[in-house]
Amino acid sequence: MNTLLHTASLLLTACGLLGAAATYRLSHTFRSALAVLLDFLTAAGLIQLAGDPSWNSILQAAAVIALRKLLSTGLTLPLKNP
Repeated sequence: MNTLLHTASLLLTACGLLGAAATYRLSHTFRSALAVLLDFLTAAGLIQLAGDPSWNSILQAAAVIALRKLLSTGLTLPLKNP
């Protein structure tokens, strides 16, 4: 089961990279592409956590979620005009 979950996590990470590239290509905004990538990385981290609930995997998932929340908050702030 761990191999299946690891493979699913790896596929989600690859899909996240492809989805982020496609989003950037279509919208030409880095914010949208980063948001898509972070969502896929969060899903991949949670799938890995389901397979091996060790402290290392819990900390990795928590770090990805904290980074996603921090960057999502920063992405919603309006841009300053110079």
